[in-house]
Amino acid sequence: MRRSEANVDLTTAVGSVNLPNPVMTASGTAGYGSELCEYMNLEDLGAIVVKSLHADKWEGNASPRLHPTPSGMLNSVGLQGPGVKTWVEEKLPSLVKANARVVVSIWGSTVEEFAKAASLLKNMPEQVVAVEINASCPNLEDRRKLFSHSVQAISEVVGAVNLLDKPIWAKLSPNTPELPDIAEAAHKAGAEAVVIANTVLGMKIDIETRKPILGAKRGGLSGPAIRPIAVRAVYDTYEAHPDLPIIGVGGITNADDALEFILAGATGLQVGTATFGDPRACKKVISGISNWCKKHGVERVSELIGGAHDR
Repeated sequence: MRRSEANVDLTTAVGSVNLPNPVMTASGTAGYGSELCEYMNLEDLGAIVVKSLHADKWEGNASPRLHPTPSGMLNSVGLQGPGVKTWVEEKLPSLVKANARVVVSIWGSTVEEFAKAASLLKNMPEQVVAVEINASCPNLEDRRKLFSHSVQAISEVVGAVNLLDKPIWAKLSPNTPELPDIAEAAHKAGAEAVVIANTVLGMKIDIETRKPILGAKRGGLSGPAIRPIAVRAVYDTYEAHPDLPIIGVGGITNADDALEFILAGATGLQVGTATFGDPRACKKVISGISNWCKKHGVERVSELIGGAHDR
C-alpha cells in the first residue's frame, strides 16, 4: 500500500536500503517469491526474501519435514534448494519482471561455502537490494556449529561474504544470551543490518510409535508461539545498539504483532508462518499498520521505531 492510498508514510530505511513499507516475506516461507504473484502485486511489498540458497543444489532433510503445533509449526526442511546459479537463471527473472525488491538469502556449513555462494551473486540486477546471510538455521546436521552463536564465527562468515556490491544482512538466532554482542560483531564485520530472529529448536514425539515425528528428529519452531521470544530479542539488541538497523521476525500474523516489533526497535519486518495459512498475510499486515497509524494520528511509521524504550 502506497502513502497516497492511506495518507500515512510507511517508508523505512534498513541501512542503505530504502523500502516503501517495512513488511517483507521471511526466507523459506514463500518459496522463491513468484508463487505469491496470483495473490498480490509483489511491488507492493517492502521486499521478497527468497528461500535460503546454498552455492550448490541441496537435497534437504528426510521427511516428514513439517508438523503443526498449537500455535505455529515445526519444520525440518533442511534448506533444500536448487543452488544459487540455477536460482539466478530460472527463478530470479520472474521477480525482476514483477518489479519486486528482492533479498537473496544464502547459507553454508563452512565459511568457504558462504563465500562461494556470495561469489555467484556478483553483478545482480538492481531489483536485488540486499543479501541475507542465514547464519542461524537450526536444521543443519551439526547444530553445535551455528555461526550466529559465536562472535568470532559470525565475524568470519560476514567478512567472507563482504565482497559483494549489495548490502549484507545477517540473520541471527535468539538461542543465545550473547545476541547483542553477536549483532554488534556482525555489523562491525560488514553487515548493514541484522535480522532477528530465526526459529527456536523444538521436537514432537509420537506417543504411539514412541519416536520423533520429524525425519530429522528436531526442527525449527515458528509462528505465534515464538513471538514473545523474538520481540524480546529485538528489544535487547536495540537497547544495546540503537543505531543498528534491525529487521524483526517471529510469529507476526497481523498489524498488532508487527507494531510490537517496531516499538521494540525494528526498522523492518518479515512475515513467515502466517503466509502458509493466508498467502495475502503480508499485504494485510501492511494495510493494518497503515490503518492503525491513521487511527492514532501517526503520520510516519518510522516515528514508532524503538518507542517502547525509555528515552
